[in-house]
Amino acid sequence: MAKVTGPLMSISASGTFGGTLVFAEWNGRAYVREHVIPSNPKSAMQTGIRSLWKFLSKFWATISSQNKATWLAIATAQQISNFNAYMQYNMDRWQNFFAPTQANPAAEASAGLTVTTQTLTGAVGYASIAVTPSGATAIWGIAIFRSTAEIVTPSWANCIAVVEADGANAVTYVDSPLVAGTYHYRTAIINTDGIMGTVKADGTAVVT
Repeated sequence: MAKVTGPLMSISASGTFGGTLVFAEWNGRAYVREHVIPSNPKSAMQTGIRSLWKFLSKFWATISSQNKATWLAIATAQQISNFNAYMQYNMDRWQNFFAPTQANPAAEASAGLTVTTQTLTGAVGYASIAVTPSGATAIWGIAIFRSTAEIVTPSWANCIAVVEADGANAVTYVDSPLVAGTYHYRTAIINTDGIMGTVKADGTAVVT
């Protein structure tokens, strides 16, 4: 992506040009990028990135005003909104396999929490993952990892979902659609201050 001034010799421009370039604006800044047709891959890596993006976006509105204000320094330095600073910082943390945080910088001061039970059930075309977290107010979400082989090393690249959790209630996630086969799962609790708990041991579900 390249920032531009006076795109196409005008004050502003938007849309596709010649089927090769796309002109648009982001946070008041004009830019141009190559026109590409998304392939919409559904690999675990792509699914995990999208899931965390959705998770973070959803919870921005519920984050306290005090925590939202902590993103101002990054936002000001990069001339972006507090929301975009929060999203960018947390996606960068995730790709280094650090849990996201509601405030900047990540305090990482809470205790890592454990998954009490992880129940995996296979069915026709899907698998159900039921997780009971250890109760604590610091819980923000649960990361779910999946592979067709034993998950020796959990990472953001095999995380298929990040779902809301409050510590008081069990969480059930339905992984679908899936072709018939044996799927391996592991789960971990994410705290509000950027701590990820111990990843639960590998378990399997047979999808028919």
